[in-house]
Amino acid sequence: MKYLWTEDQGAGLHFWQLANSYLFQNKLSVESKGSNQGILDAVRTLIPEKDDVYYLAFDIVYDNVDVVNKLLELQELTAKYPDQIKLLDSICFEYIIFAFYKLTEWTGIGRKDVISMRTHILKAIENHRINLDNITDEKTIKYLMGFRHFSTERVIKSMTYMLTDTDAWSVKGRLMGECWYKDCCILENGDRKHCHIDEKTGEEKMRVLLTDDEMRRIAADVQ
Repeated sequence: MKYLWTEDQGAGLHFWQLANSYLFQNKLSVESKGSNQGILDAVRTLIPEKDDVYYLAFDIVYDNVDVVNKLLELQELTAKYPDQIKLLDSICFEYIIFAFYKLTEWTGIGRKDVISMRTHILKAIENHRINLDNITDEKTIKYLMGFRHFSTERVIKSMTYMLTDTDAWSVKGRLMGECWYKDCCILENGDRKHCHIDEKTGEEKMRVLLTDDEMRRIAADVQ
């Protein structure tokens, strides 16, 4: 059996379930462990059966000391079963959305300031962190300095939530917003104002998202 354990709940867990359906042909058993600590605790006691493989969607960022400490222990544990416990090379679920090349086109967000900051931040991502030395835009620097406890994960989540700030495109609720996975412009409530895509089926939209660069890179490790 093949498993995918994620620390995500709500929309993040829903995303991995959709990925399992549309990208991995339902070959994975997807389960949330609730947090990065939850994944670590589960792996501590894990002894895989002979044919089992576990994929871990653990949020990897290197400017959060707590995350790094858990990651180091997790890497030691997975090294005991390198062919059966595999750590996916992922910053976080929200980064998959944040980096999606059609994000602003599909959501129709009109906030030019946020779109501009996103561009500068994407260019500054290096080795699972935002390299502040690569950012010269004053507005972006001011925004980043406004975080009381700066970390790449906090920034990515905050920016992603701003860029998907409608119920139809939300990625922070109990489920992904309906526009991500339902047929375009024929939602049950008939709401067309947040749909900025020519008619596409939910399956078509999910396949575009799941074959974008960031997700394709992550998914390459799932055999």
